[in-house]
Parts: sequence; structure tokens; C-alpha cells
Amino acid sequence: MSAITDAAPVPRAGGGIAGSVRDSLVVAKRNLIRMTRIPEIVLFGLIQPIMFVVLFTYVFGGSISVGGSTDPKLYKEFLMAGIFAQTVTFATAGAGAGIADDMHKGLIDRFRSLPMARGAVLTGRTLADLVQTTLTLVVLAGVALLVGWRAHENIGKVLCGFLLLLLLGYAFSWIGALIGLSVRTPEAATSGGLIWLFPLTFISNAFVPVNGMPSFLQHIAEWNPFSATVAGARQLFGNTMPNVPKSVTGAWPMEHPVLASILWSVLIIAVFRTLAVRKYRSAAV
Repeated sequence: MSAITDAAPVPRAGGGIAGSVRDSLVVAKRNLIRMTRIPEIVLFGLIQPIMFVVLFTYVFGGSISVGGSTDPKLYKEFLMAGIFAQTVTFATAGAGAGIADDMHKGLIDRFRSLPMARGAVLTGRTLADLVQTTLTLVVLAGVALLVGWRAHENIGKVLCGFLLLLLLGYAFSWIGALIGLSVRTPEAATSGGLIWLFPLTFISNAFVPVNGMPSFLQHIAEWNPFSATVAGARQLFGNTMPNVPKSVTGAWPMEHPVLASILWSVLIIAVFRTLAVRKYRSAAV
């Protein structure tokens, strides 16, 4: 007696937004549990931004002129929005390295065999990274208060400033996701996730006023999405400097930094989420 057994087809995920959201939250929970089991991930993510706060505050704080003054207190208020923004964007490298590591270990292939939405793996990963970034930002804000930074707006505006920063961080995590899917090793993802961030963050208004830069760099800096978020956060924190102009080139993002930051972040999410999910699907074929 013989029997012919047909291979069972791989079940497909239920359609609809609700199913995609559910799958994304499941993946996010898995990554958050992994973070709690490997606390070094969170710890090392905190060390670098704290070092930047201390170094820039105490080493460069009395040397950099802001609005014609080298008062370290003024520089602290000018600096912190830039440090916050740099911290949330540097999480991009971790997002890329995490996805590349999952690819390298074959975990992504296991997810592909499950009946889940295709974009859920990446969305869950970026949501988990957002939670980690939020934790880092809370700790960093505490350190900033200890070294003398103060916000001068009401709590609602201050919280909106941090939400603006987190939106940029979430947008950049999709760039990290695309990088992680495009390289072969976590080490390459880390390098690829950082190499473009340094010029992006330093050719900006984060650490020095733009009016001291060469003319061609002023235009680049003021149309930089990173600069828009820094300027928007400063505005919401009440950390704008009276003798530092909003814009030296008349750039629209610097005249309307909060709106420009939101638009930049939404655009980055729309573009890079589409590219990352497409990359994920093509790799699954």
C-alpha cells in the first residue's frame, strides 16, 4: 500500500491593516525581550551620547561663540537639541546591524515561512528600536539637566520637542533597515550606518551656528533634515538664541523648522519604508 502525500502549502497571513499591526507588535515584543536579556545593548547605547554631552559641554563649551558670546551656559542650551538629535539618528546603525545579524543567522528566513505580513518584521524591528531610543533619550535628558541644560517652555511644548526628535529617529531607522538588508554582515551594516551620519550631523546647526560656515555649506546645512529637527526642538524647548538668526540663506526649513521637520521625517519614512519592504520581498523570492 502506498500513499502520496502532497506538501502542505505555507499558510499566508490574514490581510488587512489589523493583521499587519498585530504581526508588527509581535515582532516588536520579541526584539524588546531580546534587549532585556542582553542589557549591554542598552548600556552601550547610552555611553556614547553621555560622552558627547560631557565632552562638548566642558571641553568646547567655553570656546565656541554663540550669538557673539562664549558663555558656557548659553552654549549648553544651544547644544543639547543637537546632541539629542544626534543620539536618535545614530540609532540607525544599531537598527541596520540588528537586521543584518538576523539575516546572517537565518532568523529572517524563519519569519518568511510564517503566515505574517511581509512588512511586519521590519516594522516590528523599527518599533523596538524606537522604544530603546526613547529610553536613551530619557536618560540623556536627565544627564543634560545635571550639567546645566534647561528648557524654558511649558511641559507640553517640551514633550512635543522630544516627540519631534523621536519621529526623526524612527524615520532614520528605516534607512538603517534598508542598509541592514543590503549588506552581508552586521559589521558592514554598522559601518554603512555610521559613515554617512557624520557629515549629516556635523554639516548642520547642531553644534555651531551656521553663519560661521562657508557660503556653500550654509545652504547644505539649512536644507539638511537634521538641521530642521534641531531647530524645531530648540524652538519647542525655548532654547533659541536671540542673536543667532533663524536662517542666513533664507531657507524655508529654517523659517518653519517644526513643520519642515515633520515633513522631512514623513517623507523619509514613506520613501525608505517602501524601499526596505521591497528589498525584503525581493530577497524572499
